[in-house]
Amino acid sequence: MTDDDDKLNKQGQNQDGIWLHCSNSAVRRASRHLGQLYEDAMGDSHLKGTQFSLISQIARSNEPTLKTLADAVVMDLSALGHTLKPLIRDGLVELVPDAQDRRAKRVRLTEAGTAIQRDLTARWQVAQDRFDKAFGKERSQELRRTLAFISSDEFARAFNGND
Repeated sequence: MTDDDDKLNKQGQNQDGIWLHCSNSAVRRASRHLGQLYEDAMGDSHLKGTQFSLISQIARSNEPTLKTLADAVVMDLSALGHTLKPLIRDGLVELVPDAQDRRAKRVRLTEAGTAIQRDLTARWQVAQDRFDKAFGKERSQELRRTLAFISSDEFARAFNGND
């Protein structure tokens, strides 16, 4: 057993866990755990971390089309529509026709959506600071760069042997 294996065992992780052998399982497991930690830090906003990420992306993208938003968050259009439904129902997001192409829909935050996104951004910053402190600021930045690459079309082409 290596020192790293021993460290993993001491952290309460079973050596036989699939996440020690499968990158996909490891990323999903870490994502669920980190999501829970961030959601706890965000308080009782009644929004899931995925919803906060989505309204933050909408705010950053300045009324993106549904297709542009789906591409940015790496979702297919039907999954995005499913995720947007409760945000639309709760009056945080609205769909509006594109001014140039009425067939295309744009996603826009309402006043209530903008207000909650602004409030939760302050709470998110606390969670982000905790992550950076626990994981290390430089390692955090490198992790985000690595995950951004894994989320890229370039990585998908290489993974699929289409480089």
